[in-house]
Amino acid sequence: MPGTTAPGFEPVQDAFADNFEHHDEIGAAVCVYVDGKKVVDLWGGVADPQTERPWTEDTLQVVFSTTKAITAACALHLVDRGLLDLDAPVADYWPEFGKPEIPVRWLLTHQAGLAALDKPVTPAEAVAWEPVVAALAAQQPLWEPGTESGYHAHTFGWLVGEVVRRVSGRTLGTYLREEITAPLELDFWIGLPESEHHRAARIVSPAIDLSVDPATLPEAVRPYFDPTSLTMRASMAVTPFLDHNDPVELAAEFPSTNGCGTARGLAGFYAGLLDGRILSPELLSMATSEQVSGVDKVLRVPVRVGLGFGLPNPDEFWYDPTAFGFPGYGGSLGFADPSRGLAFGYVMNHGKHAADDRRAANLVEAVRAALS
Repeated sequence: MPGTTAPGFEPVQDAFADNFEHHDEIGAAVCVYVDGKKVVDLWGGVADPQTERPWTEDTLQVVFSTTKAITAACALHLVDRGLLDLDAPVADYWPEFGKPEIPVRWLLTHQAGLAALDKPVTPAEAVAWEPVVAALAAQQPLWEPGTESGYHAHTFGWLVGEVVRRVSGRTLGTYLREEITAPLELDFWIGLPESEHHRAARIVSPAIDLSVDPATLPEAVRPYFDPTSLTMRASMAVTPFLDHNDPVELAAEFPSTNGCGTARGLAGFYAGLLDGRILSPELLSMATSEQVSGVDKVLRVPVRVGLGFGLPNPDEFWYDPTAFGFPGYGGSLGFADPSRGLAFGYVMNHGKHAADDRRAANLVEAVRAALS
């Protein structure tokens, strides 16, 4: 596989190659930093199966919800600068929001009760931004804010992004580029410039059978196929579904889902968090400590939530008591493990269902074996 591997980390290269041979990988990249030093930087496969364009060192990949941690970092960057107060009402910064009981903090912890919209927006309205934030400003909470956490699959990005825009005067993607990714020379974007579209890999999404009768499924799975459930309403806040292969959507800003970057850019982001170049150590410690835990109202599974960062449960393959990050739909993953000085980024274009996807797990296990 093209790239570099530091001595001792050859098992990661083996695991990466094995994912192509045995786990249906099409195109992918993985990058690992340890104590600020890059020890793994690999890529391979096909970026676009339609044209057979190869995956190269600078291929970019949409990472879906792995984007959310980077969006959260933009808001926290403003907190660090004293421009944003986590405990102030959102309406102090966004007067049209009109829900004075909701502080900024609850946007980051998915406790605002705004996981879905009574009237979903169209992809064109999502691209335009203003119709979505107007709908969220008018939306009544779907549960009492602050009492439960429910995954804001799409709306998280618009809620946090609008606060960043109101405070900074810049869109979230612009703020990210000017304040974080450009200074740190990270190849990661929210709102991909047209000049970079030629580098983007084509997403190959897993098949989803929405014709299944929910009544025939186990109770725990039914909400994922019932269009009236909060689970499905949250995932269908934009209807019909977004297509992040669409150049219009690549260029737009969807701060929950369409972050686009290299594995090196993703791992470099977490390395920058660990060494204090993005957030102060004090704020990072607070943001990556458990704020909420329990069964998520939308996902219906146990979760641990920081301030915009996901915290793995003990049964998850990337778990460490201090680990934080975010996985993405289809398999991408970015995370840091401070106890090991580890920053990890994995991106791929072949989306798979989590239950049968071992690719990221194989890589993380190989990294940890190399470290031990």
